[in-house]
Amino acid sequence: MSFNDDESSEIGPSGPSKLESFLFSCELSSKVPFYTFQGDEEEDLEHFLELRTVCLGEGAKEENNVVEVTAMNHQGKTISVPIANLHIKCLPMVSLGEFELKAPVTIRLKAGTGPLTVSGLHLIASQGEESDLSDEDEDEDDEDDVPAIKPAKKKQRQQ
Repeated sequence: MSFNDDESSEIGPSGPSKLESFLFSCELSSKVPFYTFQGDEEEDLEHFLELRTVCLGEGAKEENNVVEVTAMNHQGKTISVPIANLHIKCLPMVSLGEFELKAPVTIRLKAGTGPLTVSGLHLIASQGEESDLSDEDEDEDDEDDVPAIKPAKKKQRQQ
């Protein structure tokens, strides 16, 4: 499931969902080599981390900086995957597109000393009933809709 809008209403198996997105960023270095992203433990909320860029910071040395993420796969097993290998002279930044992971996620500087910044979006999907605001939006949409075309009535000829 890919989330592109700041807010969306989709009808899923448990009803409509609302999506909120917030800017995410963390800096990794030899002093702080990992960051763990966790969402709140509320029942109706799902937290996702959508990674977009990894960029070396000011003062990065001429060395390889390998970044890996650790998260759950579809079988519920924890796996670690390298997502970037940066070098100040040839690849100081990489775009990950919309690399989306469900919380919890650990981002680790596996090799190198950084500093580097990982940025993206913190997405929060909530399942539940539609709010009053959503109902108002739907009413506005109905007003904009073009009325259905009705067939013309046939006139009876007078003889």
